[in-house]
Amino acid sequence: MNTDDPGDILLIKTSSMGDVIHNLPVLSDLKARFPRARIDWVVEEGFADIPRLHPGARQVLPVAVRRWRRHPFSASVWREIWAARQRIQATDYDVVLDTQGLLKSALVARAARCAATGQRVGYSARALREPLAALAYDKRFFIAKSLHAVARNRQLAAQALGYALPDSLDYGLSALRGATGMTGARGESVVLLTASSRADKLWAEVNWINLGRALARLGLTVLLPSGSARERERAERIADKVSGAQATPPMSLADLAALLAHARFVVGVDTGLVHLAAAVQTPVLALYTASQPTLTGVLGSGWHENLGANGAPPDLQAVLKTLKPLL
Repeated sequence: MNTDDPGDILLIKTSSMGDVIHNLPVLSDLKARFPRARIDWVVEEGFADIPRLHPGARQVLPVAVRRWRRHPFSASVWREIWAARQRIQATDYDVVLDTQGLLKSALVARAARCAATGQRVGYSARALREPLAALAYDKRFFIAKSLHAVARNRQLAAQALGYALPDSLDYGLSALRGATGMTGARGESVVLLTASSRADKLWAEVNWINLGRALARLGLTVLLPSGSARERERAERIADKVSGAQATPPMSLADLAALLAHARFVVGVDTGLVHLAAAVQTPVLALYTASQPTLTGVLGSGWHENLGANGAPPDLQAVLKTLKPLL
């Protein structure tokens, strides 16, 4: 492996949304250190829009492991797996870098083709939740589990390719803040991310209503994105009780990223979209009710705060006090 000019690099970070976003700085670091490198990324199909937003990605190679697992004996699934394998093996990579560190990502790493001097790189067994994944790598590095996920990803890449990490943190999405045509008046809208796939991560609806009303009294337009039908019902219930609030129509990840980039600030529960807000450099306050922000809380180069903890949801007054510098 030539660490002076690694040539073709394959990044493997497939899911979930927050994890994929946490890997964007690796792509930024690599392009800053190796501007001529050609970098591809294997990712779950549902999150493929995220690395596509980064100008440093040459190809995004979608897989559908989550969907394939539901129909393991389907002929159409096996055809899709074969096609995905062919795409991944179309390039002889100088570096295959698995920052996911799970058995499913390790299998992808083994399936990828390496150049004659290429190597598959990942975490050492004692740095992994699934230690057997380390068997897939030619070169392994111990990165402490106590570090934030963003730092772990970046350190693995830096050690593997022998460069010093830059002081700055760059998700590579800053261009989105210059886009136009987004829902809501630029600089006057705030986005409330009220939905989560886990009920125990939700913040009480009455809190969202009272927060929305406080923001509306300041002349801010409250926008409430949603995904599923249940999430949209929740967003509509809240919007109905907040003057001028809007439950936005369904959006792609790319459109959501642009919406977040044009908000004055974002408040949300522990969900991938709060990390996307941090990645586009919008001020963001993440609320934790059933998880700990220590290792996977929002982290960005702009204003960001993590509030609450597992079993200790923040109250409305704490949220308003934290938001005071933005109001």
